[in-house]
Amino acid sequence: MQNVSTCLWFDGQAAEAAEFYTSTFGNSSIGQVMPGPDGNALTVEFEIEGRQFMGLNGGPAFTFNEAVSLVVNCDSQEEVDRYWDALLAGGEESMCGWLKDKFGLSWQIVPTAMSGLLNGPDPEGSRRAMEAMLKMRKLDINALQKAYDGG
Repeated sequence: MQNVSTCLWFDGQAAEAAEFYTSTFGNSSIGQVMPGPDGNALTVEFEIEGRQFMGLNGGPAFTFNEAVSLVVNCDSQEEVDRYWDALLAGGEESMCGWLKDKFGLSWQIVPTAMSGLLNGPDPEGSRRAMEAMLKMRKLDINALQKAYDGG
């Protein structure tokens, strides 16, 4: 069993969020749902790709902000596009691969190739890739590689 898990605070949307997240990611499931005094879910336990989460319907007192984000590492542009489009539905895009989903939770959709481009053996190539990334919303692996290569 995992020692540390993440609790996400929602305003009555914990069950909806758990359904959304588990339908977006493979190897995901919803676990125990604890009802609250009003009969709706107070907490919803769910798992995404082996990570444990709990959604808590805590009310409007607290909201998400960019100080905390979930990172999705993607091996291909197809994965970047799929997760970007799914999580962005009803949300808002930001810069450099960041977005907020329809619940206000921040996500970073990051190609695994980013590390090699931003920390590559060619410092000028890395600088060019960084400059290209800073102009992007959804990250484009081919465009980043082209910038790194000097094209």
